[in-house]
Order: sequence, then C-alpha cells, then structure tokens
Amino acid sequence: MHDPTLTRDDVLAAARRIAGDVRPVTLAPFDIGTSGTDGSTGSPVEGWLALEHLQHTGSFKARGAMNFVRALLESGTMPDAGVVIASGGNAGLACAWAAGRHGVRATVFVPRTAPAVKVARLRTLGADVRLVGSQYAEALEASQEHVAATGALASHAYDHPLVAAGAGTLLEEIVTAVPDVGTVVVAVGGGGLFAGVAASARAHGVRVVAVEPEGSSALHAAIAAGEVVDVPVDSVAADSLGARRASRTALDLARHETVTSVLVTDDAIVAARQGLWDDRKLAVEHGAATALAALTSAAYVPAHGERVVVVLCGANTDPGDLVVR
Repeated sequence: MHDPTLTRDDVLAAARRIAGDVRPVTLAPFDIGTSGTDGSTGSPVEGWLALEHLQHTGSFKARGAMNFVRALLESGTMPDAGVVIASGGNAGLACAWAAGRHGVRATVFVPRTAPAVKVARLRTLGADVRLVGSQYAEALEASQEHVAATGALASHAYDHPLVAAGAGTLLEEIVTAVPDVGTVVVAVGGGGLFAGVAASARAHGVRVVAVEPEGSSALHAAIAAGEVVDVPVDSVAADSLGARRASRTALDLARHETVTSVLVTDDAIVAARQGLWDDRKLAVEHGAATALAALTSAAYVPAHGERVVVVLCGANTDPGDLVVR
C-alpha cells in the first residue's frame, strides 16, 4: 500500500490530528569529529541532535501510529476487531500505545528475533503479541492471515500514508526550532520516517540524507534499480531497520534532487552508538545511531556552514552491551 502523492499538506493534517498526544521533539546541540574509512580525521561537524528517542514508546513511531488510529476513529472505520500490525518492535509498541489510548484492540505480530525488551513492553501496553518467524516479512505474512480471518484493520510498520504523514510531523517541529536548518539526517528501514520527513522537507527547501546499514539497504537498492526490490537483511541494526523492501512512496521521494542516500558499516553504527553513550550518556538503539554514523564515519560530509539536524529515532534497546569507560 502506498501514496505516491504524499505531500506537506498530509503532514500538516497529521500535525493537527495528533497535537497534544505526542511529545514535541527536543533538540540538543552537538559538535563531533569525523573519521574517514582510511583512518583520517576530518573537520568537526556542528549541528543538533533531534532527541526523538524520548518520544512516547521510545521512538518516532508514536507519531504515525497516533495519526493512523485517530484518523480511522474520526472517519468511523475502526472495526470491533481493532488493529493488527507486523513489527520488529517499535511500530508495534507505537500501535499498541495509540490503540490503548483510545480503547482499541491491538494485535502485534513480531519476529522471534525481536529484542526481549520490546516484546515485554508490548505486553505491558496490553497488546496481543504473536511471535512468528525470524524476519519481519514472516511476521507480516502472518498478520495478513489474521486480518483475513478476523476483520481487523491492518496498519503497517512504514508503508501507509497516514503512518508516513504522522512521522513527517517531526520535520515541521525541527524547522520551527531551527528555522535555518539546511539538512536533516535520518535512518531508513522501510522508509516511513524518511517519506514523511522528505515530503515536508521539500516544501521547506531542506535537504534529507537517508542513511542505511550496508547489510540492510532497501531504499538504496531501490534507487539503484529504479524500482522497489527485495534485499537481504543482515545488520546489527536489523531489529529496527530490517525491512526487506522500501515503500514505493519512499522511492518516489528519494528520486528528488534534495535527497542523498548513503550507506554505513555495522562497525560505524556500533561506534556511533557507543559514542553517544560515552559523550552524552544517551542509550539509543543501533537504528538511531545509524543516522549519526553517516557523519562520524564521513559517509556524508556537510559543507562548511551547513546546518545539520541528526534524528535519533529510537531507544528501545538493551544497554547492557554499551561499554562503561
């Protein structure tokens, strides 16, 4: 399911719909060094971190989920069987939270490889959790069978216009906080966050850098192929960026000249995550560190004076593997 005409108007409608239900994003200044793949050290990069990992349920996904649930309730199309979603964790958490806020049933299909912290939180939020398969695609297939059998309404972790538009509200808040922002850097899994942000950013003349792990690069591969394609998924960030294919909406928006697509290594992701802990005591998931890794590894090098905002998109992680220095 996709909406190739996703625009800022959709994002603004979502912003009005979810106002007061989500936490406004907090921005914190940063100054980091960069290092190239050859070990060289580049000039420091200054900008802001968008602390969206502080959002309800620990990720930006709360925005899209709330927009989805509220829009359906407003239109009177929410079935008694509630909503169902397949998710590696974060989208399911957000869906369960948004549904619970409105007394709507939520069934969440999750790969057995999802972090235990996410599964436990889903159950705390009141979701009916079904563990299926080892990858997101298997959980998605099971969720589709559930929809056919029960009449529940299918949401999607990223490929739905209401979900993407809700995610895009983050960009509107960033522009309000930093009016002269030039570039926003976001991690990409299936492309919901990217699509919403890119649709809104284009209207503001803001560049978007779409960052993916080398081992999970559905959007990058789609851009190269000129169409959405299936890709293998093998990355330390696969629990949140492990979509096998990007949305068509994301691909359509990624073709614009204001978008840059880059890849980062797992080593760079792990180092960026550890750096956030060492320097700021921020414990984020590997998917959130992926965006920052584009700068710290010099996969993306901002121009002199370029005002950059890096989105830290989620914090549903076990911090036990962060080294205490």
